[in-house]
Amino acid sequence: MTAPPARTTAPLPPLPHWESTPTDLPGAIREIKAALRARIEASGRTVEEVFAVVEQWIQAEVDEIVAARDRGEPVWPVIEYADIEAGTVSAETLRAVRRRGCLVVRGHFDREQALGWDRDIVEYVEGNGFFDAYRGPGDDFFGSVGSKPEIYPIYWSPAQMQARQSDRMARVQAFLNSQWKHESEGVRWFDPERDSLYPDRIRRRPPGADSQGLGTHLDPGTLDLWMTEAYQRTFRHLFDGTVEQYDPWDAAYRTAGPQYPGSTMCSAFRTFQGWTALSDMDHDQGVLHTVPIPGAMAYLMLRPLLADVPEDDMCGVTVNQVFPANQTWHPLLMRALVGIPDVRAGDSVWWHCDLIHSVAPVRNQQGWGNVMYIPAAPWCPRNERYAASVRDAFHTGSSPADFPEEHYERSWPDRFPAESLNSTGRRGLGLDLD
Repeated sequence: MTAPPARTTAPLPPLPHWESTPTDLPGAIREIKAALRARIEASGRTVEEVFAVVEQWIQAEVDEIVAARDRGEPVWPVIEYADIEAGTVSAETLRAVRRRGCLVVRGHFDREQALGWDRDIVEYVEGNGFFDAYRGPGDDFFGSVGSKPEIYPIYWSPAQMQARQSDRMARVQAFLNSQWKHESEGVRWFDPERDSLYPDRIRRRPPGADSQGLGTHLDPGTLDLWMTEAYQRTFRHLFDGTVEQYDPWDAAYRTAGPQYPGSTMCSAFRTFQGWTALSDMDHDQGVLHTVPIPGAMAYLMLRPLLADVPEDDMCGVTVNQVFPANQTWHPLLMRALVGIPDVRAGDSVWWHCDLIHSVAPVRNQQGWGNVMYIPAAPWCPRNERYAASVRDAFHTGSSPADFPEEHYERSWPDRFPAESLNSTGRRGLGLDLD
């Protein structure tokens, strides 16, 4: 972005904030929208002028992505694990990662290791009678995919924990965390070398499956992104007339504030969402797509303030649902949706926590589509708080607090035992605090 015009030095009006979900949501939306507009205008710029700056920059990014996609050129950066391990990732590739906010790590794990984990998971769930006990989708979101089941609410298998606490995973997570500005304004917002082992589920989609996929959305939060004090400070440059200074890689204020509760919430701060492939997958077989523009969050946050959006509406964003991105309010962004390249078992796929993403539908899938979800969730005050509940879930075999209360594994004798935790696993669960 170009340099901003000189901003007034007068104090800007404060913003109202709600640290828990407002009782009157439409009223709170009207109040915060009026306050945000007033704050922007007090800086000497109109909402329309600020949005135009963002839109012009986004337009250039979208045009470049669409042109590359139409030429058949790769849009997703691809990095060899060996280069991460050796510290030989080129400066050009690092720039591409930061610009696109997503990447594939080739050979993150040995292919046979990943295929072995996939077999181990099958033995784990079958040996414990999961399919006899399965009660159907525990949430409306992943329940929409239509396969039976596609998402396994399993968290504590030996395979998952071995991957989470492995040196290879820790090395990639530290590399990803290092793309962020983790120190600013005199605060160290997170420890890039220590992950919190955020536990998530498994996806197994068999050959021949039909899946409706998942629509375009993003996961950092919902109305709390506009309404809580911490997030108002995270997005401060969008609301104070200095939009050109907005940096989607600055972790400031993201790592301590609250999030409104809901069935699709994530209590942890994730620098990157991610999954590790447990099977080979072709790019046209119902795979992940993203809008690979981390700075598009500025567009999404400012768009509800324009005059064509109803006063009690945030472009469809509300509590207890995912943050939607769609053709109605964000047609420019939708043009840039692009899928991952072919991946092999053992590769991992990562995307910045603010990226719009979706899973494409598929009919009569060719080959398996199996992944274990493992993000990069560095140690920080927010993740330390969540780790306390994760420890309890680990010891009891329960579903973690962010997920539906299904608790299939509580009585399974062969879930991952505490005595098998290594130093990375213990630190990630907050058992070793040094």
